[in-house]
Amino acid sequence: MDFGVVLQTDPPASDVVRLMVEAEQRGFSHGWTFDSCVLWQEPFVIYSQILAQTRSLVVGPMVTNPSTRDWSVTASLFATLNDMFGNRTVCGIGRGDSARRVIGQRPASLAVLRESMHVIRELAEGREVEHHGGPVRIPWVRDGRLEVWMAAYGPKALKMVGEHADGFILQTADPAIAEWTIGAVREAAGAAGRDPGGITVCVAAPAYVGDDLPHQRDQLRWFGGMVGNHVADLVARYGESGPVPKELTEYIRGRESYDYAHHGKAGNPSTDFVPDDIVDRFCLVGPASAHVERLRQLKELGVDQFAVYLMHDEREKTLAAYGDEVIPALR
Repeated sequence: MDFGVVLQTDPPASDVVRLMVEAEQRGFSHGWTFDSCVLWQEPFVIYSQILAQTRSLVVGPMVTNPSTRDWSVTASLFATLNDMFGNRTVCGIGRGDSARRVIGQRPASLAVLRESMHVIRELAEGREVEHHGGPVRIPWVRDGRLEVWMAAYGPKALKMVGEHADGFILQTADPAIAEWTIGAVREAAGAAGRDPGGITVCVAAPAYVGDDLPHQRDQLRWFGGMVGNHVADLVARYGESGPVPKELTEYIRGRESYDYAHHGKAGNPSTDFVPDDIVDRFCLVGPASAHVERLRQLKELGVDQFAVYLMHDEREKTLAAYGDEVIPALR
């Protein structure tokens, strides 16, 4: 199993770079960031600094979307970094949540997302593609390589991952949800004539290593609220008795509103509705041994990478515990 770390690009950017360098030194293979350029600093600028100060770390957004930048801009950003540092980027992408909603816009449709993945990948790898009604190619790309990993929860999105994406990003560490979603992706891939095992599976969730469970839960409760934004869309589309597992939908009944000013941050006041058992299921808490046990479950289900959301008050200690105890146990 590979390991990634996920950070927000809060200023100063030097702090983000420092933690990414430390993550690589501790055995992490991927460095991810949020991509909401109003809430946080522009990630692609910071990726250049991370790549310059690391040797093999792969970087990318978790996740970008089809609407913040023109697809040619997104492709050129990845292609430029790859040309400078040797194909060390990955495009995590979804419909868009915070980046869109904070500017009063809705997330993109799945149809737009599907087309954007194709155009971004083709352009970043130097091939000609139809874009805005005409042929477009980035002529300076040489030997470019860009995998596109799609974030998804609902049945239609999971089907699209299986049919079109190189990787699947699941933003929760609940084994029951992982089993259902991974199964749906693999079934769709097989039906499309693709190799189901060829799609990289990445589970992303907060992890906090320590012994004070009540404090850990309070620090990570924000994640249930973030996931709840996507679940609310699924319930609106499919209903509470639809095909989405109750493990993912039941807890949002007490959800009233959401303030993106506190998005992804410990102490988010919009997440009081998230109960302790959801934090325990969606996140990894407790001593390092508990993290290893959960990750072994996820590995058995076919998870290739675990990406640690590192937004709490013991970032360095958790990073060190993963490097010293968790990563060696899973490798």
